[in-house]
This record gives sequence, structure tokens and C-alpha cells, in this order.
Amino acid sequence: MLAQLTAILNDWLYTYILVILLIGAGLYFSIRTRFVQFRLLGEAFRVVREKGDGGVSSFQALMVSTASRVGTGNIAGVSAALCLGGVGAVFWMWVIALLGGASAFVESTLAQIYKVHDGRGGSRGGPAYYIEAAVGSRGLAALFAVLLILTYMVGFNLVASFNLVASFNLVDSFAGYGFFDSRTPLIAGAALAVVTALCIFGGGKRLTAITGVLVPVMGGVYVLMALVMIVLHLELVPGVLAAIFENAFDFRAIFGGFTGSAMMYGIKRGLFSNEAGVGSAPNAAAAASVSHPVKQGLAQMLSVFIDTLLICSATAFLCLCSGVEPDAALKGVPYVQAALAGTFGGFGRWFVTGAMLLFAFTTILGNYYYCESNFQYLLRRDAKRWELAVFRLAAVYIVFLGARMDFSLVWDMADVLMGCMALINLPVIWKLAEPVLAALRDYLVQKKQGKDPEFRAADIGLEGQTDFWN
Repeated sequence: MLAQLTAILNDWLYTYILVILLIGAGLYFSIRTRFVQFRLLGEAFRVVREKGDGGVSSFQALMVSTASRVGTGNIAGVSAALCLGGVGAVFWMWVIALLGGASAFVESTLAQIYKVHDGRGGSRGGPAYYIEAAVGSRGLAALFAVLLILTYMVGFNLVASFNLVASFNLVDSFAGYGFFDSRTPLIAGAALAVVTALCIFGGGKRLTAITGVLVPVMGGVYVLMALVMIVLHLELVPGVLAAIFENAFDFRAIFGGFTGSAMMYGIKRGLFSNEAGVGSAPNAAAAASVSHPVKQGLAQMLSVFIDTLLICSATAFLCLCSGVEPDAALKGVPYVQAALAGTFGGFGRWFVTGAMLLFAFTTILGNYYYCESNFQYLLRRDAKRWELAVFRLAAVYIVFLGARMDFSLVWDMADVLMGCMALINLPVIWKLAEPVLAALRDYLVQKKQGKDPEFRAADIGLEGQTDFWN
């Protein structure tokens, strides 16, 4: 009964509330910022290349948020959208990513403006911090922090751990050689928990260093495989592009059954893959050591584009250029496996499994990074060493537990909790748009003067209202 209720709530929340709010926010922020995601795209790439002053660099913070965003959903989720919604879903994923870039810019710039000192020479922040500082509601901020920890450290890390271990069973050769049996989840879960512990007990700097290496390598290899598939089937590309645009505007299908249309599947895949506006990525953005909040807002725009325009599109073209037609019976990983196996044989199946492993593992690390900042917020002080140790041990145990669970209920509940995060974060960033717009104007003025922009809270009327920039 609980599982059915959660599934219904999940579908209703996403289809009828979050889609409207998230798209509305993307349009609103695009207009208010004069489409910053297009105007300053070149500047965003320039900012990411800056080295910083020894703290967490803009690039490292970008990779942490990308690690959390880019997960198994970029493979299985895109495949399901193609198989159930049709190839037109790809077009709507692109639209949502382009709009979501503006929302990502706003929430990440806010996280930078209202970030606080972490007591170790760096900074931390996120929605919980700017909700209390700018809105003045400690209770609402604490609720957001609790929801984020339950969503990412518990819900989504249980899911990521399960997907990582279960991915072994997706390759037929594993079962044939007897690698996958009843003991595998226990052994693999223990191994994954140990590796996770080695990463997270090193603290935030080790996490940013690890994701800073794994994410670009992982994403680069995956996109390269998609490019190889495209080159090998170059004659199919014009037909694939034509099909994407034709099916995207099949209004008879859209209005005949909106929840099952290419438009809805594309919108949902784009929204819940890049998470723009949900309030997760700002937790990583606040840790970046930059001279001006707008710099990290621009950098975090790229995470949305990397996730959806690059990785999700790579999956879509990898599948559609293979010559294997999408079918409901193949939804999820089987379609990606079939597409690769048709061209590369057994190697294709191994490649998909390897990609699933890396995507799931980096997701676990990125998700945990978000949660530690919110744990510190709930304590209202810097956590003591033993408190952080207990929190990290809990995170490691959850990873171990996830490898052995069957938790469709946990997945649905995590989605609902993430939806609740968005319902808190979106109205807040809507209300706090003015400080972001003022910071953007200040940044552009300094750029026109030939300066490397530096931020002072007093310059945008926030003197005494921020912790880090006073």
C-alpha cells in the first residue's frame, strides 16, 4: 500500500507540479538574466580554467556537482525515454538543459554570495545557508538540510550502490563464468563500502581531487564511444536528426497522451538528470574559492550542459545511430547494450557495465559531499572529529546496505523527497533573484573596466548581511 501511494505521489508531483515550476523558473531566470547561459558561455569556460588560490578550485567544485548529476540515469534513463516516449524526447531534453542553465546560474551564485567560513580556510554553503541568511527562516532551512541528507546520502546512494552491484549481472558472460551468485552483493557491497570509506574519510579536498580526475575521464571515454558509433554509422545521422525533430512536434501524440509522450519523457529526463533548480549543486558551488560569486554561477551552468547536452545526448546518439530500433521491451540498459553489442560484440556489453560502475561510484561521492555540508549546518557549528567520523561511517554503511537491497520503494521515496527539496528551493531563489542580478551587473561592469572581478557585499547593498564577503 505504501509503495503504491508513493508511486502515485511521485508521478503526480513530477508530472503536474515540478515540471511546471522548474520550466517556469528556467524561463523566468533566462529572461531576467538576459539569457546568461548563452551570453556568457565563453566566459564560463574561461572561469573554469582559473586555478584559484589554493582552496577548492572552480573546476573541482564543477566536477563534484557533475559527479552527482551524471549517474546511471544518463544511461538507463535516456534509454527508457527513447523506448517509451520516442526519439523526439531527445529534443525536449535539449530544451530543458538550455533553460536549466539559467536556474543553475542563479542558485549557485546565491550559494556563493551567502556562503560561510568552514573553519579550515575554506567555505561551505548551499540552500540551507541562503534560506536562513536571506529569508530568515531557520526552521525551513533545517527542513531543507534534512530532506537533502535523506534524499542523497540515504535514498540515492542506496540506489547508486544497488545499481553498481547489479550492473555486474547485466553482462551475460558474468553469469556464465559464475562470477555473479547469491554471495556477490555481499562481497561487492563490502568492497564498495571500503573504497567509499577511503575516499570520504579523506575529507572534502580528497573528494574533490578524486572526482576532478574520474569525472572528466569517465565522461570523455563515454562520449568518445558515442562518437565512434556515429562515425561508423554516419549514413544514419541525417535520418536520426530528422526523426528527433519530427517526433518532438508530434502534437497529436502529445495532446492525446501527454504523460506518455516524447515531450513529457524528454522534459522529465532533462529536469531530473541535471537537477537545475532542485538545490543540490549549490552545496558544491559554495565550496569553490573564487574572487566573485558570479564566476562559480557561470561554472555551474556548464554542469547542466555536460550532464544533458553531452552525456545524455551521447547515450541517445549511441543508441539511435546503431541501427537498433528503440522498443519498450528493451527500455533501460538492455537497449544500450543491444546497440553496442550489435557493433562491438561482447566488448559493448562490458563497456556498458564499466560505464555503469564508474557513473554510480562518482554519484555516491558527489552525493555524500552535498550531505556533509548540510550536516555541519544542522549542528550550527563545525563538527567535531568524532561527529564527522560517525556521520561518515553511517554513509559507508548505507552504501554497503544498498548493495543488498531491493528498493523500488526507496527509489520512489527519494524522488518524492527530492521533489520536496525543489518545492522549497524554487520559491526561495525566485524571491532572491535581485541579489544575483545585482552581482551579475557588478561582474560585467568590472569586466568592461578590464578588471578581474572581485566581490564586496557592500557593492550590491548587502553590507553586513553575508558571512564570507564582508
